[in-house]
Formats: sequence, C-alpha cells, structure tokens
Amino acid sequence: MRAQRWRRRAISALVTTSLLLIGGPQLAASAADGPNLAAGRATAASSAHAEYPATGITDGNASTYWESAGGSLPQWVQTDLGTPARVDEVTLKLPPTWESRTQTLSLQGSADGTSFATLRSSAAYSFTPGAANTVKVTFPATLTRFVRVHITANTGWQAAQLSELEVRAAAASSGNLAAGKTLKASSSTGSYTAANANDGNRASYWASRENAFPQWIEADLGSSVRVDRAVLRLPDGWAARSQTLKLQASANGTEFTDLTASRDYRFDAAGGQSATISFDATTTRYVRVHFTANTGSPSAQLAELEVYGPATGDTRAPTAPAGLAFTEPAAGQIRLTWQASTDNVGVTGYDVYANNTLLTSVAGDATTYTDTRPAGQTVTYHVRAKDAAGNVSANSNTVTRNGSTGDTQAPTAPTALAFTEPAAGQIRLTWQASSDNVGVTGYEVYANNVLRTTVAGNVLTYTDTQPASATVGYTVRAKDAAGNVSTDSNTVTRNGSTGSASNLAVDKPITASSVVHTYVAANANDNNTATYWEGAGGSYPNTLTVQLGSNAETQSVVVKLNPDSSWGPRTQRIEVLGREQSASSFNSLVAARDYAFSPASGNTVTFSVAIRNQGTIASASGSHGITLTLLNSQGATVKTFTGAHNGTIAAGATTAPVTLGTWTAANGSYTLRTVLAADANELPVKRENNTSTDSLFVGRGANMPYDMYEAEDGTTGGGAQVVGPNRTVGDIAGEASGRKAVTLNNTGNYVEFTTRKPTNTLVTRFSIPDAPGGGGIDSTLNVYVDGTFLKAIDLTSKYAWLYGNEAAPGNSPSAGAPRHIYDEANVMLGRTVPAGARIRLQKDAANSTTYAIDFISLEQVAPVANPNPATYTVPAGFTHQDVQNALDRVRMDTTGNLVGVYLPPGEYSTASKFQVYGKAVKVVGAGPWYTRFNAPTTQDNTDIGFRADATAKGSSFANFAYFGNYTSRIDGPGKVFDFANVSDIVIDNIWNEHMVCLYWGANTDSITIKNSRIRNMFADGINMTNGSTDNLVTNNEARATGDDSFALFSAIDAGGADMKNNVYENLTSILTWRAAGVAVYGGYDNTFRNIHIADTLVYSGITVSSLDFGYPMNGFGTQPTRIENVSIVRSGGHFWGSQTFPGIWLFSASKVFQGIRISHVDIVDPTYSGIMFQTNYVGGQPQFPIKDTVLTDISISGARKSGDAFDAKSGFGLWANEMPEAGQGPAVGEVTFNGLRLSGNAQDIRNTTSTFKININP
Repeated sequence: MRAQRWRRRAISALVTTSLLLIGGPQLAASAADGPNLAAGRATAASSAHAEYPATGITDGNASTYWESAGGSLPQWVQTDLGTPARVDEVTLKLPPTWESRTQTLSLQGSADGTSFATLRSSAAYSFTPGAANTVKVTFPATLTRFVRVHITANTGWQAAQLSELEVRAAAASSGNLAAGKTLKASSSTGSYTAANANDGNRASYWASRENAFPQWIEADLGSSVRVDRAVLRLPDGWAARSQTLKLQASANGTEFTDLTASRDYRFDAAGGQSATISFDATTTRYVRVHFTANTGSPSAQLAELEVYGPATGDTRAPTAPAGLAFTEPAAGQIRLTWQASTDNVGVTGYDVYANNTLLTSVAGDATTYTDTRPAGQTVTYHVRAKDAAGNVSANSNTVTRNGSTGDTQAPTAPTALAFTEPAAGQIRLTWQASSDNVGVTGYEVYANNVLRTTVAGNVLTYTDTQPASATVGYTVRAKDAAGNVSTDSNTVTRNGSTGSASNLAVDKPITASSVVHTYVAANANDNNTATYWEGAGGSYPNTLTVQLGSNAETQSVVVKLNPDSSWGPRTQRIEVLGREQSASSFNSLVAARDYAFSPASGNTVTFSVAIRNQGTIASASGSHGITLTLLNSQGATVKTFTGAHNGTIAAGATTAPVTLGTWTAANGSYTLRTVLAADANELPVKRENNTSTDSLFVGRGANMPYDMYEAEDGTTGGGAQVVGPNRTVGDIAGEASGRKAVTLNNTGNYVEFTTRKPTNTLVTRFSIPDAPGGGGIDSTLNVYVDGTFLKAIDLTSKYAWLYGNEAAPGNSPSAGAPRHIYDEANVMLGRTVPAGARIRLQKDAANSTTYAIDFISLEQVAPVANPNPATYTVPAGFTHQDVQNALDRVRMDTTGNLVGVYLPPGEYSTASKFQVYGKAVKVVGAGPWYTRFNAPTTQDNTDIGFRADATAKGSSFANFAYFGNYTSRIDGPGKVFDFANVSDIVIDNIWNEHMVCLYWGANTDSITIKNSRIRNMFADGINMTNGSTDNLVTNNEARATGDDSFALFSAIDAGGADMKNNVYENLTSILTWRAAGVAVYGGYDNTFRNIHIADTLVYSGITVSSLDFGYPMNGFGTQPTRIENVSIVRSGGHFWGSQTFPGIWLFSASKVFQGIRISHVDIVDPTYSGIMFQTNYVGGQPQFPIKDTVLTDISISGARKSGDAFDAKSGFGLWANEMPEAGQGPAVGEVTFNGLRLSGNAQDIRNTTSTFKININP
C-alpha cells in the first residue's frame, strides 16, 4: 500500500521528504497559517449521542467531543463557515489523553449544505497521543461554505468521534492569468467564438457546435506558469444547468494531461452562475476545459475562463531549450545536445524525454546527454528545463533517430537430439547446431516442457541430473540476439527405472555422537521412516556412523526424513565421510553443504488405500482388488499400483490401509484415480462410487484447483498470430506470461485448447484496446466447444491501460506511454465440457475489436452448501445491509447457537466495509464462483471489504469472491481485509480482483491466509507489518499485482515490535506489474519457501531490503531470515528511471542487514541480471553493509545482454552494483555462496568495487 513512497525513497532518499504514515495519509500542509474559520461556527451531524453533541467540534475545547449515536457507520459531522471561503486544510482532533485509534474518513464541501463534493477521498488516519491525537489533512484549494467529515470506520470505538474540526483558509492567489490571452476551441457556433470567453464581458459567451460532444476550449497563458485554480462563468440571468467537464493542462498545446476528473458542475443564480475548480498546483502553459455534456443546451458554453495561480514565490518557468540535436558517436549511442535555457532565478535541471516518457534528468549546467539504444529502435527526444520552484518550461524542438530494420528471423530448430547416461543420475544431451541469418546466441533446454537451463550458442551438450526413477522428456530450442526462438527440436525421453540399488546400511551396527531421549541411532537404519534419530541440540557437528561389515562399492548415500506433511520443509548441512576397513581415519567423500528436506519433490511417496463399506450389509468374502493410477497433468499414466484386501468387510466398517507401493515424487500436478473391484454383494447401481479421484501436487508454487493453458501452446487458426517474445513494457508480448501471446485481429482468427480435465468454467487473460480518451471499452469474444458456438464472454478494458512513468501511472493516454494493458475475464460455461474436448476463443463479426490472448484457466466447480443451517444464519437478500444485518445477528445472538453467516450463491452489492466485532464469526460462501461481492459499476475506487477488531478473534472468512472497481492506485483504502491488532483469523479460498490489496495487516498475529487467488491489483497482494508474528500464508496465487505480491515490512510506527516467526510457503507470483513477487524488509526468523515467481514486469523477483522508508523500523535480526526452494523465471526490469532490477535484489540501507539465508534457488532467463547487491548512501556515505549473508545451491542461467536502453546494466549473473544512480555509491559488505552454478550468462560475475566481497565455495 505504501510501497509507492517507500520505493521512491529507495533511490532518492535525499530528494523527497513527504511521507505517508502507516495509519493513513498525513500530507505536507500548504495552507496559510491563518485563523480557524470554523471557530464557534454552527454545526450539524447525521446523529449524535445525547451527551456528546456536534457543537463540541467548534467550541475550541479539545476535551469535549461529538460522538455519533448507536453503533452503526457511516456517520458525518459538519460546520457552516457562514460565507463561502477558499480553504485547503482541516485539522481534526480527538481528546489528547485518548488511546490510539484509526478512523477512516473523507472530507466533503458544499456551497448550500445540500449538494456535497469530495475534497479529500476516503483514507485511514491514525490519531495517536504522541501527536496529541491531531491529524492535518490538506487538499486543493476549494471555495466552499460547508465542510463535512464523513466517517466510515473507527478502530477505537463503535461510533464516529471528533473533538475539534478546524478549517484554514488557502493562501492568496495571483490575478487572472488568462486575461487578454489567446483562446482556442474545438469548434464554435456563429458569432459565439472562443475569444468571447476572456473578453471581460459576462454577456458574451462561447458556444461549441451543437450535438457534437466532446468539445473543448483552452487558454494559452503565453509561457509555462504555476496554476492551481480555474473559475468558469456563464452569463447572469441564464436558467440553471449542469455541465460535465474536466480541466486539462499541456506544456506544448498538443499533449494534455488531466488536472481534474470529469464531473458535473452546477451553474445557477445561487452560485453566481460560476464554478470554481481547484487542483494541485502545477506548471503549465495551456489550460483546457473539456466538456462532455450540458443539461441546458446541446452545445458546450462558457462566458469567462479565468485561471489563477499562487501569488508568492517564483512562478515564472524557464525558457524552452533550443537547438536540440543528436549525433551517434558509437554503435548504440545517441548523443543529445541543446542550447541552455534562461530563468529569472536560475535553471536547476533539464528533463530528457524519450518517446514522451521521462528518460533522465541532468543538472542545470549540463546541455548534453548520451542515451544507449539498440540500432533497430526508432526514438524521439525532447527536453524541458526546470527551476528550483518546480516551474517547468515548454518542450524543446523534437529530434528523431530512426532505427534500422531489426532481425526477425528465428534460428532453425536443433536436430538429432540424443542422450546417454555416463554415470548414475546423469543424463547427457547432445544435438546438432542450428543456423541463423545473424547468429545463434544460445540454446534453451526443456525437461518435461519446463525450462531447465540455457547454454551458450557454441555449446551443443548439456548434462542434467535426475533420479534414476524419473521419466524425463527433453527438447531444445535455439535463440538469437534479437530474441527470436526456434521451434522445438525432436523430443527424447529417458524412462525411469523401476528397480533400485541395494541398501547396504539396513540393520548394520550404527552409532551416533549424541542422542535425545529415545531417538537413538538405530532408528536411522531400521528401514522405517516413521522412526528417527535426533542428536543433542547445540552440539554440532553431530555424527552418525554405520559399519557396513566389509569394504563395499557404494555410489550414493540417501538421507530421508518422515515424508508425512507434519514434518515441514527444513535444511540440514551434511558432509559424507568414509574409510576403508583397514584405515583408522575418515576421509571426506562429499563436502559439507546444505540439503533441503521437503515432504514434496524427491521424497518417496507411499500410497495406501483403506476400503469403507458404506452399505447396510456385509461384503462378500475373499479378495477385494484395488487399482490406483497416478496420472500427470496431461492425463498420461505415470504409474499404476495394485493391491487387495482379503476378507469380509462389515457394514459401515473401514479396513486397515492397504499399502500399494511407492513412487519418487517429481514436480507437477497429478491425479490419483482409485478403482475398487466390484463386490458380489453390491448392487450394480451402487458401484459408481467404487471409483474416486484425488489431486496431488509436487513442486514449487501454489497448488490451485484450475489448469493453465498458455495461448502460444494452443492451436491457432484463421490467421491468428503468435507474437513475442520480448520484454517491452506496454507491449502485447512483453506483458504476457512467458512473454508470448496470440493476437486475434481479424474475423475468423482463433486460438484453441484441448482440455486436460472436465470443466464448466473459463478464465482468460486478454488485452483489448483502450478508449481514445481512456476509461476503457466493452466488447465480447465468442467461445466454441468442439467447433460449435457455446456463448460469448464479456470483456472490458476499464481496469487495464495505465499511462506514464512506472512510479505513478495515470488513466489518461496523454500521460505517456502505456503499461498494464492486460486484464482477466471469467464465465460459467453453463455445461460440463469433458476432458479431451476443444475450447476455442474466436473473433467473429459480432466481436467488434482486436484481441490478444495470454492464457486461459479451466476448472470444474460446484457450490458449497450451508455447513449447518441451524448455526449459520443467511442474509435476507443480496444488499450490503442484508449481509451486515446477518453479521450483527450472529454478534448479538445470546443463545449461543449462531456461529456464522452463510452466503448463498448470488451477486452481492456492496459500497463500503463490513464491520466484524464483538465475537468470533465464521463467514462462509458457496465458493468464489458462486458467492460474489461486487463494487458499484457506476463508481471508481470504492473502498469495500471487511474490517475486524480484536474482539473478532477466532473469526474466519471463506469461499467467496470480491470484485472491486479500482482503476488506479490510491494509498490508504482499497484493502479487502484491512486488519490491525487482531489475531487468530483464517482467510480461505478467496478470489479478489480490481482492488488495491487483498490483505493488509498491522500487528496481526496467528493469521492464516490460504488457497486464495489474487488478481489484477493496484498494490500488494498480502502485506504484514508492525510486529505481525506467527502468521501463515500458504498456497496462494497472485497474478498481476501492482506492488509486492507477498510482503513483510518490519515497521513499528503503528504498534507491535519485531516481525518474526512468519511462514510464507507454496506461493505463486506471476506477472507482477509494479514491484516484486516476494519482498521482506527487516525482521527475523521468518521463512519463505516453495515459491514460483515469473514474469515480473519492471522489478526484482525477490527483494530483501533494510530500508526504513522514513518510518520507525527494526532491521534484520541475528536469527536468520530464510528463503528456500524458489524458482525465479524471466524476472527483473527497469524502474525509477534508469535503475535495473535483478532476479533477487539484496539492498542494505538504513537498518542492519544480516542473517540472510537463501538456498535452493533457480534463476532462469532474468531480464537484466541474476542477483544484484546494492547499498544505500546518505550524504555520500554508505549506510549499513551487507553481512552474515549466505546463499547455498543457487543456479543462475541466461542472464544476457538486453539490447535496450539499459544494455550496459545487463547480462550479469552476480552484480555488485558500483553506481546505481547519481549520489549513490558501490555495494558494501560481503556474501558467501556455497554450490553456485552459472551458465549462459553474458558475464557470470561483475564486481568492480573495492567495498564488496563475494566468497564462492564449491
């Protein structure tokens, strides 16, 4: 949520000083220190407790206060200033001795006390005794008479509360900057020209062409100046009307950005036939009024357009830079030069833009900049000058460097792929070289359709390591420097062996250096994983020695733990030693290293089946056969197990488990199909339940109930095209998973998928165009099954398409280059489509736009019934109040019978937060496909979800979906679960889209969040902070979050102490469009494990940082922070201008950086680099160094030169960053690697510093 500001400080801590407190935004005030306009003024409220009336908010006494009546929210309280006044700040107070609390509120203003407009959107504000329980809130200067505080939540009490509301006048403004200036309009009617709108005559006016909205009129202020307010006037005596409009600004008269959102403005006699519109001060030359409707006329109308700005300080912008030109001094370099600008005070810098996006800023005495670009890229530049007051000049002239035609031809496919097995567990692949029109730069090796590694273009062999029992299919692809990839080579398959080598250690004499209780050494070679040896704690090294009896030829040592899931993943450092029978001392056979033990991959899985007789008579005697088939995700048989139970099974009885056999787990999703032989005493009609299926998942990431199908792996037809790969932000391929997609641009184009399992649902990730002015379009795409039309799926681009720089993109196309261009849609198919069927997405004549398809996901679903109608109440309807009433019924139940609320299938409307308090409440839906909460479609950015306080301890929320209406990021509101100071909560099987966050927890303990799907968000997926401890985040998938998908931040500003003992496991994060897949900022004894991260757009796959972002925070403790068993694929990017980010980013900064343990990580094909080490500098001096940091069993492959503007910062496996940006410095500290593997990187290790040491052990 706050990471937008946090990360900004990560690279410009010396520049920016405003901050957002963890309890809510408290922005730097700009109001004049004038009198309190509300002092002693009249008040009113939506309700008031008899003892605490509204008059308490303007009596000047902070000890008296207003409190709303009862326990329901929202509530409001307001003051009447007596006459309209321009205001831009309010101060809110509670009695100074009260304990801390957070109230969620918005500010509203009105000219007549009836119709209110928003002054400041809803946000959570912290009132703390340390700040005298006082909060200041600023907003753009606005002319208003009535000021209202609208409160929707209070963590300290069930009612709204306020002791003082102080209102301050805005500072004085300039004269009318538009007076006498040139006006221009989109059209006019007759003599009602644009010039009438600033001639000083209210009787004359401009009118646009009729029935042709939208229309606009604009003022050219002559040069760029600071502006913060516009006044629009109509002629006196006209009938009342409303016009829908917004204000826009431009430095050059061509590219405009929004100053305000579009809304209705009332023009009537009571308001002087005028509208005053205030906005955040900005420097601009052109101010445009953009109209889309008028209730009084079919045309846009305006008598006077007045523009005002600040009256004090430097308000004059520098002159525009002149003479912009370029040369190309070397391949890939573009050197820009320009003539210096002038300014009344002084030019402090120049902003250099490439393709209308800010590229960099240089000092005020610099008049040159050299950019780096691939030869094939066309790029257009312009430059702006700026001064210390923030005034910005108009654009310079533009220059364009036209790129040469790039390489688009893919290499030929590798041929003659073959394998040998030179040693136990080794598979050596060989192939014949591919050819390419330019040159082959690398080969990608795939194992079971998963990228295994990348080798250089002159390497034609690769040796893989696999268990002897694993069946593995290999293919190889060639690629060139332009990113073109060949088709697959032939496929070769190494079939796993069913036999096994002899275990020489079973029941042999065995001794240990120490034991604990009954966990003796003999348990370690009794061939029973249920028993185990345990050495004494704190006495490392512990040794275990087995005597084989005589010299024996050995090839491996297998160490096992109990495969039961109760034995969680762990890492042990083990060295293997041996001695010949006549020797007296041991020699090292395998050097000490860390080994990961997990109930998942690589462990031996034992399958057993128990038979239950659900009938009313006994079974027949004799043998009851059992067949268990293990199927992979494609439906192919991996292994078949058989067994039997002998004897009669009594009615209602369950047999002892029958062991069927073992299997060595390999990564993937599997189906277990169990079939029982028919019983002689069983009626044929009852035999259907003799077959059952269960799912099994092995590997990194979340095990979700749906199957994914990439579009590029589907069948295309009708002219559909596969595009990609590339890593370009705002590109159809660059923002797709796997960096490829399928385009359906013409009628008849389609992409088709063969189903692996039955399904009655479909989700697709897609991109369709934005509306020309932003805001999205609606469309449909047809769905076919086995060639027959089934239905159309509804699509919208309302929630996609942001524009401008990566730090704070907006919704208007005029803000800059696009990004975040994909969204998802879902549909119930209305029938079950069987496995093996063909589902097609096709553009027909009825589908009116162009489409890009990234992937689909399919799953078979059914509604979940009410767990117990006697104990779970049901809402009377589907409105917000119906659900809140049901929650209140459970809270107020005195019988003890009600434990929760069941939400039947349906679409639930909601426009605010549900309040859960007073007791534990179980909120259960019918499943996320069936129970769905929807934010209002007529609004944007509505704060919906749940709030719970400490009295709700033990509550749970499960089996429903939340679909928000957020179209942009707003720090503060927008979290579905917005919790503070709560514990023992379970959140299970929640589907969430188009919100800011799924979960934000401040000082929350023993929270479990599991089995949830987080998609298309505008900030973090899950973030825990402020002393949150003992939490479990498990088996969740995040797709396209707008900040860190899964984060821990050890701030302590809003309560709590250390962040410790949290476990984040079995997580998938893909397509994060702003920030990292996983991020940890301080704390200790926290574990992140079994995680899959792929396709981050602009940031690192994993961030480990000790930057405090200006908040009180604890750094990393000595008890290790562990990151284990992670895959990071195609991750990294560029952010904050010219910084590049790696697969893993280790950033030591304002707090201690220590105790970091990262193990068993595979980084494949990073965008710029594998692992980057960086240290923050303040005042030219480094802050804390990186220390006590160990990385074990790390593989980095395919870090190649990017060929883009950041090519010089790319291609490194490991990188000790020597200079991230101006004002910073080289990484400081030391790291140790054990078992580092590097391949296919342009440069394996880059460390040009003298301040950072990288130790590499075997």
